[in-house]
Amino acid sequence: MIDQTGLIYCAGVQSAPPGFLRLAGHPLRWRLLTELARTDRQVRELTGLLGQPQSLVSYHLGQLRAGGLVSARRSSADGRDSYYRIELARCRELLAETGLALHPGLALHPGLGPGSPSGRAVRVLFLCTGNSARSQMAEALLAQLAGGAVEAASAGSRPKPLHPEAVLVMAEHGIDISGRRSKHLEEFAGQRFGYVITLCDRVREVCPEFPGHPQLIHWSVADPAGEADPRAAFRRVTAELRTRISFLLARIGE
Repeated sequence: MIDQTGLIYCAGVQSAPPGFLRLAGHPLRWRLLTELARTDRQVRELTGLLGQPQSLVSYHLGQLRAGGLVSARRSSADGRDSYYRIELARCRELLAETGLALHPGLALHPGLGPGSPSGRAVRVLFLCTGNSARSQMAEALLAQLAGGAVEAASAGSRPKPLHPEAVLVMAEHGIDISGRRSKHLEEFAGQRFGYVITLCDRVREVCPEFPGHPQLIHWSVADPAGEADPRAAFRRVTAELRTRISFLLARIGE
């Protein structure tokens, strides 16, 4: 039976759509999630892409943040701006709960591994400022998770020596990066990549163009080097990168 509010009653029990559907099902919020699923964005960028007033975009971003689907971080390039990111792991969890609420046969299952229609390895370039921590860690994690299906590389706009905490934390994951060197992004000028991913807000501002129209993605990842407890910070960044890279591999494997 359906009452005047449109809610469905089954055997006397009210059945409302799961919270994820109510939150993500709004057209503007869905567009925001779709854009943020590709790359981290600032509010002004989202306002331009969606053609909506900033006040309206900010309101719906607030709704998504309250629901745990989106988070924000102050830009390290300009503290007046914030970068918004989608919480894909949380979305996956809620989608799984939503499917199960409808039917047990709708449980999510792991997808296939990454691949390329041409059979050649996809090339991914990670960029940060120093190429001493975040981009080196991302390169190593992607190589570990993808096997031979993806060719990973990294560079920086102002290279500096590899951070010792990056070496130690990667060793905790069975990865030895102790012999790697930091590289300037100019070393890769003119090379073709499928994806170019900036990991800090400053390098995003100076990222050069690469041939072949690679997919440009920004992940606003905090620099762990300057925090009071560097070991904990590097572990936290490693966990974030591993999560983001696992979702990247699912996209590459489409």
